[in-house]
Amino acid sequence: MERFGFQNPILVSLFLVLLLFISNCVASSQNDDVNAEPRSEQNQVHVRVGLVLDLGSVEGKIVRNSVSIGLSDFYTINSDYKTRLSLSVRNSHGEPLLALASGVDLLQTAGVETIISGSSFLETKLLAELGEKARVPVVSLNSPISSSLSRYSHLIQATHDSSSEAKGITSFIHEFDWNSVALVYEDDDDWRESMQLMVDHFHENDVRIRSKVGFTSSSSDELMMDRLRKLKGLGVYVFMVHSSELVATHLFSYAEKLGMMGEGFAWIITAKSMNSFHGSRGDGFSREVMEGVVGFRSYIPKSKELQNFTSRWRKSLDSDDELVGLSISGVWAHDIAWALARAVEVTRMQNASSTLLEAITKSRFKGLSGDFQVKDNNFLSDKFEIVNLIGSGERVVGVWNSNGSFSNNRRLLSSSTHNKLETIIWPGGSAQSPSNGHTPGESKRKKLRVLVTSSNRFPRLVKVSTDPATKIVSAEGFCIDVFKASMNPFNYDVEFILWRGGSNYDKLASALYNQKDKYDAAVGDITITSNRLKYVDFTMTFTELGLGIVAPKERSMWVFFQPLTRDLWVTSAAFFVLTGFIVWLIERPENTEFQGSWSQQIGVVFWFGFSTLVYAHREKLKHNLSRFVVTVWVFAVLILTTSYTATLTSMMTVQQIRFNSNKDFVGHLSGSIIANASLTGPRLRATNTRGLNTSGDYAEALLNKTVAFIVDELPYLNVLLGEKPAQFLMVKPQCTTNGFGFMFQKGHELVHNVSIEIAKLRTEGKLGEMEKGWFENQLPYTRDDDTSNPITLYRFRGLFMITGLSSAFALAVLVILWLRDTWKDLVNSVNMFISRRLVHFGRLFARSIHPSPLDDYIGENAVQMAQRNRQ
Repeated sequence: MERFGFQNPILVSLFLVLLLFISNCVASSQNDDVNAEPRSEQNQVHVRVGLVLDLGSVEGKIVRNSVSIGLSDFYTINSDYKTRLSLSVRNSHGEPLLALASGVDLLQTAGVETIISGSSFLETKLLAELGEKARVPVVSLNSPISSSLSRYSHLIQATHDSSSEAKGITSFIHEFDWNSVALVYEDDDDWRESMQLMVDHFHENDVRIRSKVGFTSSSSDELMMDRLRKLKGLGVYVFMVHSSELVATHLFSYAEKLGMMGEGFAWIITAKSMNSFHGSRGDGFSREVMEGVVGFRSYIPKSKELQNFTSRWRKSLDSDDELVGLSISGVWAHDIAWALARAVEVTRMQNASSTLLEAITKSRFKGLSGDFQVKDNNFLSDKFEIVNLIGSGERVVGVWNSNGSFSNNRRLLSSSTHNKLETIIWPGGSAQSPSNGHTPGESKRKKLRVLVTSSNRFPRLVKVSTDPATKIVSAEGFCIDVFKASMNPFNYDVEFILWRGGSNYDKLASALYNQKDKYDAAVGDITITSNRLKYVDFTMTFTELGLGIVAPKERSMWVFFQPLTRDLWVTSAAFFVLTGFIVWLIERPENTEFQGSWSQQIGVVFWFGFSTLVYAHREKLKHNLSRFVVTVWVFAVLILTTSYTATLTSMMTVQQIRFNSNKDFVGHLSGSIIANASLTGPRLRATNTRGLNTSGDYAEALLNKTVAFIVDELPYLNVLLGEKPAQFLMVKPQCTTNGFGFMFQKGHELVHNVSIEIAKLRTEGKLGEMEKGWFENQLPYTRDDDTSNPITLYRFRGLFMITGLSSAFALAVLVILWLRDTWKDLVNSVNMFISRRLVHFGRLFARSIHPSPLDDYIGENAVQMAQRNRQ
């Protein structure tokens, strides 16, 4: 295995499959060398080519015979070629793993240089992986074009151009003014993969898919009848079929029993389906039940070569083969065989530098299918003939050209002037095509029994009333309007039934699941949850997603004080005064603007400090120290003012809810499982909650401050904001719920259709108009950041620290300069003061030891003089 680069344990484990496959290889060895020439021709080089096919299928037998006869014809014409292709055939039995084992066996034992495989998508992918590892070309016939296969450089696909087919079928639908179809497909990997491009093209070109219904070859008769009956009940009259012959056999038989093959219906079959129809006589397939069906089939030009090949191909069949005609894959297989034979001869020429893969992709010749040319490793047939099945035969009514037009004459294939089709006989034998205005089959509208939530707690969402006389239930509200608008395109009469089980909608989902014979759907303010999805299917949500929080709007006249906390306001004012004082202290000795009376100087201190707030100070500073202090302070003021402005703006436009989860009460809708789960979650962790019932209760509790705010799903809060938009605002956190949706029974065909209608309502703006009509307000823009929180002193402590240090530094420098200038005078004054105090102290000390009478006399005279002065 390592010889071919297989290191994957999964592929290595397939060695066990190979052991089981040995018997098949021995049995199939008799198929080797089916095209080998006599060994006597020594100058011929034999190159082995592997065929991995389901030989038990009609398609496998057709391809095998086509390749064999094609090679025989090629070497009859080119007898001088020095190379000969020899076929080694392996039977995959339709099993992808056996196909892979066959490919490994062909590479290891037969030494093949290329492999031709069938149409299975998984089989093609496995063999493509094998070819990529072994660097051997793999040619797949009629496998679906897929992006997952495009990465294999050694894979060549021979099939029809799905893009051209999608354009052709879309144009065909538009040709008859149809705007919607129902897609019936085979629920298998091959058919689902090849269908996706068609579906995408329909969506891009305004062709609405009313319903998609899948069947398998093992689907029961009851299942097929039931699903077809539901399609008919939808009022669909145009169907596109994308399935194998086996599934189509049963499909059209049951459609005929249900009256869906009569007048007023149209059936279109895709090219992959038509190319696989062989019309064998032993499988119950009958063209009669397909009367009026239109199919797209890959175009094969008529030629004498094709007639001769078909004749010889019929003669080669075994007598027990029940084949009717050569298939499209058989024609492609012939051309692929010729391309391989040419490529092998080119690679064996002298001085040849091309690999086998390159030689195949460069091959150009006129084959049975037309001009053979490989582009981007694909041999695509981009022209289709439109076939109208009539009785047991068929009639070609036109051709879809690759240039985007229809032709009604096969000879005018390259002309774009004919954009018409010949008359088509539709089901029921009518030449009149089905129209949008006509509803085929029964004209009676189907009844849809709908449970409607009936609590009436939020009447703008759902309000239910019962007529006392007729007992007819009627409903209105935003949810009901959306439901009715989504159901308008469909053929249903809606019957509303009251749900009397309260606000526990899990029980509603369970009731819908357990009582399928009584209810079809449920509408109202129903949230999509994972638990409910176990029992029912939900449509696309028609409301906003998530929970919201509503609180009263702030109406204080002192809101401009709120951007800063109290300690920050006090600290800022103190620094304004401190800055003015320091500048006054520095400038006063030399600057006359800072001099004058004490009242003037005090005014200058306060004026200069606070004027820096708006940069309005006019005093000219003369000292560098004061300039330094002011520069640092102006920088601090700039930070303060910009932060204040940003926070105030945020508070005026976006008000953030701030609450204490241990003290504040939180309101929520009573009985709401979603709200309760959110309140106990990690985001809120509210300990004090209060259940409320109506939007009026919400408003009253918020206004009288019974609760700090309300937590609920957005649709309920939209009702509250619509009723009182001037008094409340909403903060919307991240999405935590899936919104409201409509409930349907599991597998109901309306789930997909109603979801599409809801998407259209949202895209066209009609859903927004309904919201505006019921909620009557434009919701304020909100967000949940912290830009509206007041600025604290702690956050700006670094700024004030820088300012304080700069002021302290300026004071220190000022003191040093003052000491330097007055040092001598200061020293003299200190010395004089000290000497005087010492002399005075010495006298006092001497007198205390030796008192003198003269001192008493002098003292008495001093006293008498003082008394005279007083008189």
